[in-house]
Amino acid sequence: MQLHFSETELAERRARACAELAKRDLAGLLMFRQESMYYLTGYDTFGYVFFQCLYLSQDGKMVLLTRSADMRQAQLTSCIPDIRIWMDGPDARPADDLRDILKEMGCQGQRLGVEYDAYGLTAKNGKHLEESLAGFCELEDASDVVTRLRVIKSPAELAYARKAGELADAAWRSAQDLAGPGVFEGKVLAGMHGAIYEGGGDDPGNEFIIGSGPGALLCRYYSGRRTMDPQDQLTLEWAGAYRHYHAAMMRTMVIGEVPPQQRAMHALAKDALLAVEDNLRPGKTFGDAFDAHARVFDKAGYGAHRLNACGYSLGTTFAPNWMDWPMLYHGNPVVMEPGMVVFCHMILFDSDHGLAMTLGRTSVVTESGPDCLSKAELDLAVV
Repeated sequence: MQLHFSETELAERRARACAELAKRDLAGLLMFRQESMYYLTGYDTFGYVFFQCLYLSQDGKMVLLTRSADMRQAQLTSCIPDIRIWMDGPDARPADDLRDILKEMGCQGQRLGVEYDAYGLTAKNGKHLEESLAGFCELEDASDVVTRLRVIKSPAELAYARKAGELADAAWRSAQDLAGPGVFEGKVLAGMHGAIYEGGGDDPGNEFIIGSGPGALLCRYYSGRRTMDPQDQLTLEWAGAYRHYHAAMMRTMVIGEVPPQQRAMHALAKDALLAVEDNLRPGKTFGDAFDAHARVFDKAGYGAHRLNACGYSLGTTFAPNWMDWPMLYHGNPVVMEPGMVVFCHMILFDSDHGLAMTLGRTSVVTESGPDCLSKAELDLAVV
């Protein structure tokens, strides 16, 4: 086996999950989130794009149902002892195969939790699941069982997050070295990814955001590349990823002369980021952190140019995105606890003047406040 964590740590995680199942009076959990499978067993794959389920009983028994393409993947990367295969075919109904496994495990008439909130469980497969298990057992949404356990990181997980932070810094250095007038965006993007791969990192949970000119006012990836003008702006959002643990960063750099308004926007973004990070301490809520960001921008008259969320938890996530629960938005009551990893992004998009400014980095919540995973300065980048 090639496990990224000790078998002892994985067993301790499963014990906590089983304790939560007992607390909720659930006989077992049907997992469709790849993050949950990875967290509890080490299982590392993108095979969740097909029907795939890991069953965990309240007493710790495990059975994985997957396709033949993932059998050896599970054998090599996980500690799952029982791997079953459903057969591809025009009339394949893997949910029926799962029912047979659950009958074998004594689940008939029991209450089972299901990770409905999972990219690995499409609406179609979810309907098949409920059809196959109708009258067999009782299903309850338990999407948050493992997700809530994952939000507080162990020392081993934090070591991976810190390595991801180092890789994110390496990508930023590459971007600063490459960006400039007449430079193709693809060259910058290639350099950033290359720095992460050369440092031993992984593919990120979603595409890097890169956009110059009008595209700098977007915070989503879009297809197409342009060459930067002598007077331009370039927005980047990226993450170092190591063993699937992410440390994200965000910056807008200016090419050429800096418009006074854009320089002022950067100063506001820096003030807002530091205000938010001051709330990354035990006892504060995710809503408190967002409100600190909103106060800075709104007081300066930029309320219409900010977003309604300013960050989120980070950890081990798989495609299609690296965002994790919970998120920084107004009224979110989730309380900060030591060991949480939080990405804070300050985003101002002034469409009236065509100006963008962003600033973001990832920190660990500690008893004494935020421990930033990036060593990069917060100064405005100008090339």
